[in-house]
Amino acid sequence: MTVPRRIPDPETPDPVIDCRLAGYLSHLTHERRLAAHTVENYTRDVRDLLRLAGKAPLESLGVHDLRRFVARLHGGGLGGRSIARKLSAWRSLFNYLARDYGLKVNPAAGLKAPKSPKRLPASLTPDDTARLLDGDAGDDPVAVRDKALFELIYSSGLRLAEAAGLDPVDVDLREGVVRVTGKGSKTRVVPLGAHAARAIEAWLPHRTELAKGGESALFLNRAGRRIGHRTVQTALKALAAQRGLATNVHPHVLRHSFASHILQSSGDLRAVQELLGHASISTTQVYTHLDFQHLAKVYDAAHPRARRKVGP
Repeated sequence: MTVPRRIPDPETPDPVIDCRLAGYLSHLTHERRLAAHTVENYTRDVRDLLRLAGKAPLESLGVHDLRRFVARLHGGGLGGRSIARKLSAWRSLFNYLARDYGLKVNPAAGLKAPKSPKRLPASLTPDDTARLLDGDAGDDPVAVRDKALFELIYSSGLRLAEAAGLDPVDVDLREGVVRVTGKGSKTRVVPLGAHAARAIEAWLPHRTELAKGGESALFLNRAGRRIGHRTVQTALKALAAQRGLATNVHPHVLRHSFASHILQSSGDLRAVQELLGHASISTTQVYTHLDFQHLAKVYDAAHPRARRKVGP
């Protein structure tokens, strides 16, 4: 079969195009084994390409056409990170069509998105983190669960999806480690702190009582099924408000706080990269920011002329 000569408007789907897209999405899911959320994003990005291309023949699209599409998206207010993700999806689509349908040229190859200013990730101070996480959860199963979940995310620097996706078998309380399945189905083993271990140990009896038959999740909702992401986000935001924290605290803030605190204490960027499960060190480098107060302390301790002598 050949690549379709024309790209239809996405509002009026073409069955041939839909067949190609279905094959592409199957390729993402089953061959590349991307997460469902990533596949959804790629689907949306490809639909945007169809909309931008209009009725232009697919094989006629060149780098100049995609540059024009990028300029339109950027001019419409879309940031560099989002455009970079779209370009990744477009490159992937053209590579798939070249492999399976004989497309000759990938017009997205080598095309780069506009640069975006680096945003420092929000994080809590160690004092605010203790203020958020310290305290007795009591006997309420939901409160005990939330304490265990939040302690774990901060203790091991987990993404929300990683924490929610854990099963009891993934946590070794005796050895103090957690086996995590991260992006791209990559597995890593990370340390489990004492506070998190104790909180999980307190949660496990409640989990046993709540779990429905056959449910393998470590963290459950009130119905005894695997906890949803929105439930975790809402619970953490409510706890932060209850503890009087002005910061908009969400699960990724705990992950950022973990990375910042570890890096400030150790200075070992490579170790933090491994703990976070970042594929590239450049992703981790955003955590090299330190507040001025910390830098001043380091300067005072290290620089031979930092401290002024008092007296003559």
